[in-house]
Amino acid sequence: MSQDVLINVNPFETRVALLEHGVLQEVHLQRASGPGVTGNVYLGRVVRVLPGMQAAFVDLGLERPGFLHVKDVRGAHWPDLEEPRAAGTAVPGIEQVLAEGDPVLVQVAKDPISGKGARLTTHVALPSRYLVLMPFTPHVGVSQRIEDEGERERLRTAVEALRDASALPCAGCIVRTVAEGAAEDALAADLAFLQRVWSRVDVQRRAAAAPALVYEELPVPVRVLRDLVGPGVDAIRIDAPETHARACRYVERFLPELRERVLLHEEPVPLFERFGVEDELARALEGRVPLRSGGHLVIDQTEAMTTIDVNTGGFVGTHSHEETVYKTNLEAAAAIPRQLRLRNLGGIVVVDFIDMEDPEHQRDVLRVLEKSCEADPARIRVSGLSALGLVELSRKRTRESLARQLCEPCACCAGRGFTRSPESVCFEIFRAILRDARSRDPRSQDAGPPHSAYLVRAAQPVLDRLLDENAADVDALAVRVGLPIRLQVEPSYAVEHFDVVLLQEVAGEPRDGRAPGRAPGPGA
Repeated sequence: MSQDVLINVNPFETRVALLEHGVLQEVHLQRASGPGVTGNVYLGRVVRVLPGMQAAFVDLGLERPGFLHVKDVRGAHWPDLEEPRAAGTAVPGIEQVLAEGDPVLVQVAKDPISGKGARLTTHVALPSRYLVLMPFTPHVGVSQRIEDEGERERLRTAVEALRDASALPCAGCIVRTVAEGAAEDALAADLAFLQRVWSRVDVQRRAAAAPALVYEELPVPVRVLRDLVGPGVDAIRIDAPETHARACRYVERFLPELRERVLLHEEPVPLFERFGVEDELARALEGRVPLRSGGHLVIDQTEAMTTIDVNTGGFVGTHSHEETVYKTNLEAAAAIPRQLRLRNLGGIVVVDFIDMEDPEHQRDVLRVLEKSCEADPARIRVSGLSALGLVELSRKRTRESLARQLCEPCACCAGRGFTRSPESVCFEIFRAILRDARSRDPRSQDAGPPHSAYLVRAAQPVLDRLLDENAADVDALAVRVGLPIRLQVEPSYAVEHFDVVLLQEVAGEPRDGRAPGRAPGPGA
């Protein structure tokens, strides 16, 4: 497979794009203001134990405590949990494993997402090019993506022998996919490197006071070279000399066959613009994805799940409705996994394909969907068609989606995707005036200056309606409350935002007596 890796580096942000056959497949971002913490290892301190959730919150020294479930508490903290348990023997509860104030060595499995703290595990795993070292888990495994049984057995035997002869004979290892065909010398060098890294981590965790960072994952450019780059990469293009030099050193050590493919981009046209990545990123933030046939996808990301609707759009076909639907669904099934990977959409995904009557067509669409998911490094599980014709997927989520990284909720609608209409806001204003009029004691005016009017401050579309379609309602309301209603446009207000101000005469000048009715929403 033809691949290109583009690395765009600036003081404020680093972006990495993976292209396959010239088409953008994956984007990684790291900003100076908020670098990701996935893969970091911390000596944390338990701040709260929740038996009802079988979990604990752990202070890492970050903005929010991390979340540690009992099923992720293993190794040094409860070695017996690694052993097979007798039938009927209960698994220890979180309150038996951890207590408030306990120090605990944890690794971040998922970045903080949508207001939630980081997901933690005590299954510490230190990755390198070919291997992943697991200091507390005495197990040697091989990536399931290596399908050749002979190669799997060769790798397992070689790594077990190297591990048994090493300084950490009780540690475990996972052989990564890129190790397929790797020589034993390369595996031995990788294992020795990981053991040195763990030795440094072990020394730091014994000397540190919780909470403390004891191991930091590699920066994005080097991490992508370690995790994504393989023999099929045609070029690694970098637009920053310092990052280019660091990448060259890494490649010379671990991927010497790719040394000539690490290129410094020196053209006047920016790297991402040169390869069309900027346009693709802009399209990846849109909810509508056009298909070549004329159909389209509608992708809607919510807190609970992501929904994808398949539509024929302008594609009318040539033979029959069933054939038109079949072709559109096939094209959508091939396009959806790329969109999930590009937008980094994780969790539950529900796809509403167009209804198909032919069972063979349904099976074909599912086969294409499953086949297209195989290219995604993240684990994707696909269910069959439900009784309602929906397909459910789950995709492993370790970091925020592209939209959540690049965007923020709309200040006008607070992320709902819609705002109240000017007509609805007018009625909110009327109710606010009525509430205030009912709450005022007419006798209270005897002790002070009389009220002169209600002043309504609102956006131009709302005032236009109050002066036009609802002008008669304004006049009727003024008669009902016994005070005139004045209108004032506020250019900085969104449609939903307004103020109702009760004016009083003081020495010939009005002063505000703010009424208690205001529209909900930001800036109201």
